[in-house]
Amino acid sequence: MTPAFRNPSAGPPRTEGATRRLGPCIRPAQWAALGLSSAVGLVVGCGSPDAPALGNQSLAAAPPEQPYVPPPGPAWATAAPEDVGMSSALLTEAVDYAESHETAMPVDLRQYLTDRFAGLEHQELVGPIRPRGRPNGLLLRHGYIVAEWGDTERVDMTFSVTKSYLATVAGVAWARGLLGDLDDPVGNRVRDGGYDSLQNAPITWRQTFQQTSEWEGTLFGKPDQADRREGVDRTLEAPGTFW
Repeated sequence: MTPAFRNPSAGPPRTEGATRRLGPCIRPAQWAALGLSSAVGLVVGCGSPDAPALGNQSLAAAPPEQPYVPPPGPAWATAAPEDVGMSSALLTEAVDYAESHETAMPVDLRQYLTDRFAGLEHQELVGPIRPRGRPNGLLLRHGYIVAEWGDTERVDMTFSVTKSYLATVAGVAWARGLLGDLDDPVGNRVRDGGYDSLQNAPITWRQTFQQTSEWEGTLFGKPDQADRREGVDRTLEAPGTFW
């Protein structure tokens, strides 16, 4: 299948007519503005079915010294691959590869998760589970959409990809001075009782983000043993000393 390259004709990057919808999720171009991503990004299933359609708005290419960052809302400029130093032929090859190497994970995720954790303690499903979608994605270069395939409007479960979302939010919070020093105890600012115990009181922001906090407690009605690395029954170590 040939991917739908945006703006195949020469000229400055611009938006298409009312041919797509774009959701309000965080995009790699916005990560780049925070210094958190490379020039080329891949977004999979990052759309909103309720987002408004694009209009016939024209966006001029930003000068090289001012990297393009999509504005809030659905308007997101697109570019022909060659206009941003890429090859249409190689992009087609890459998209063909992505579409022909679909994950082996079953579409019925509820049944898959139920079977995978059957017989294990504290592994009952909590919250809604929806079937996964088929392969889809956006390819970005310098913030511009250069290729797209599949249903990018679909909202899918992303599992461990949420670590990337959290890292982005944490970076924004730190840049805005909301966390203080990364080596400050989390309990200095988060006073919900979760950092009052002798085990949790020393935990810092850095240890939390690096997954070495050894936090002990209960979330969503489940004890931390339900997802404790290297053995659910092991003794917790001092914060920052075990990963």
